[in-house]
Amino acid sequence: MTLIGWIQIALFCAIIIAVTRPLGGYMTRIFAGERTLLYPVLRPVEAGFYKLAGVDDRTEQHWLTYAVAMLLFNLAGVAFLYAVLRFQDLLPLNPQGLPAVAPELAFNTAISFVTNTNWQSYGGETTMSYLSQMTGLTVQNFLSAATGIALALALVRGFARRSARTIGNFWVDMTRATLYLLLPISILAALFFVWQGVPQNFDAYAMATTVEGAKQTIAQGPVASQLAIKMLGTNGGGFFNANSAHPYENPTALSNFVQMVMIFAIGAGLTNLFGRAVGNEKQGWAILGAMGVLFLAGVTVTWWAEAGGNPLFAGFHIDQTLGNMEGKEVRFGTAMSALFAVITTAASCGAVNAMHDSFMPLGGMVPMVNMLLGEIIVGGVGAGLYGMLLMAVITLFVAGLMVGRTPEYVGKKLEAREIKMTVLAILAMPAMILAFTAVALVIPDGLSGIQDAGPHGFSEVFYAYSSAAANNGSAFAGLTASNVWYTVTLGIAMFVGRFLIIVPMLAAAGSLAAKKLVPPSAGSFPTTGLLFVGLLVGVILIVGGLTYFPALSLGPVVEHLMLTAAVQP
Repeated sequence: MTLIGWIQIALFCAIIIAVTRPLGGYMTRIFAGERTLLYPVLRPVEAGFYKLAGVDDRTEQHWLTYAVAMLLFNLAGVAFLYAVLRFQDLLPLNPQGLPAVAPELAFNTAISFVTNTNWQSYGGETTMSYLSQMTGLTVQNFLSAATGIALALALVRGFARRSARTIGNFWVDMTRATLYLLLPISILAALFFVWQGVPQNFDAYAMATTVEGAKQTIAQGPVASQLAIKMLGTNGGGFFNANSAHPYENPTALSNFVQMVMIFAIGAGLTNLFGRAVGNEKQGWAILGAMGVLFLAGVTVTWWAEAGGNPLFAGFHIDQTLGNMEGKEVRFGTAMSALFAVITTAASCGAVNAMHDSFMPLGGMVPMVNMLLGEIIVGGVGAGLYGMLLMAVITLFVAGLMVGRTPEYVGKKLEAREIKMTVLAILAMPAMILAFTAVALVIPDGLSGIQDAGPHGFSEVFYAYSSAAANNGSAFAGLTASNVWYTVTLGIAMFVGRFLIIVPMLAAAGSLAAKKLVPPSAGSFPTTGLLFVGLLVGVILIVGGLTYFPALSLGPVVEHLMLTAAVQP
């Protein structure tokens, strides 16, 4: 662990804190329909979309109508993307003549990108045409991110409004998120990445002759445009199989750093939007503070594990000055590889610049834990905020039980309906992870994809279902998840992990919006200070620990103990 590494980590944290309030203010204005710098240019475009779709942007929706609109829109997205992939061989912009995607893989990929998971059971440059990458995958990167932001806004309105029957308009929220937020930043980011050396073309793949005389195929394509939104929208799906470890997708140290900042930017900004909406920005800073504590703990543990190297090599006089460099790019090193791994799994992004399968057991456990906690440490755009707010509801319920008082949060009493909907949302993800992992470890189709024996093999399967149900999309890189069992069950886990959390959450939002505001009293639990932050972090860790500790013990924990005892798994 080096000084320069700590400086880079501190710089990253400082930039995220610096952009949180300006970005939160900008998002507050655009979703309120107020004038911004881009308003004169984009407002006519926005109004044109509403006219074409028959949407009245002044009409709001009940939570159930909001949920139905969201589900129908995403169902249409799945059908469209599935069709694009199945007919890929007949569609244009396919200079390599790639065949149609197989039915089960097309199903898995369609679910994956619509749910903002971007799990990839394929190699991007060898499976997807340029048209599939652009009109299929990149478009869903925008729409799934916009959907997440819209859903976070719905829950925020639930807390902010009083005696209201509506929580916004899904079509308006999604349109504004795409038009005013995601597109402008992505265009600027794509130009930046082109400047750094990322391709953006429609050229056929180039053939090169290496120094040894061998032939090498060098993939091309519209990479920068997909790269920008995959990071900003916390999607993570790479144009290339190696994702952000590929030199065309992450060519420089500067591009690597900018990608990390983009992953966290909107999620952090949404916490400030929450504070502004409820009339107290300290509420947003408290939520971000809890996220920050968990994030910094994860970065410290991961980098410590990777910087220490592999203890099995200690007796072989192998130089491990740089730490455990297996599966990592030399140009990034252990510090930036560890930081990227924690960021991408804390934010449900799934992009990787190193192979998590090659991390030390405890180093690989932290990304796993980030996902198991529900992707609430900044989390996916929108999903992180509403996930953390649901945990805040549980925290205040626990605090209320301690003192025998009805819990309340930002002026809203939390009663039986909200608690039930919150618990239902929180239980959806572990049900998918634990059930599918257990079955996969006892059936031939599940066992056939495992690369390594022992606890590491268990971690490969457990990580895969954690990644799918948490809508992260990163992989441990040792599991072959391309057979029918994995493509179908991972698709189901992604669907449940997204929508069986969203619907109960929207029901809770509708219930909260209908409540009156309760003035704070001497018995109100303060939710802007260190006590609340500490209690929130504690409840998150306890809930996660009780749910997943036995599974973690069978994987990375026992592998770490075996490794330190110099026992090969």
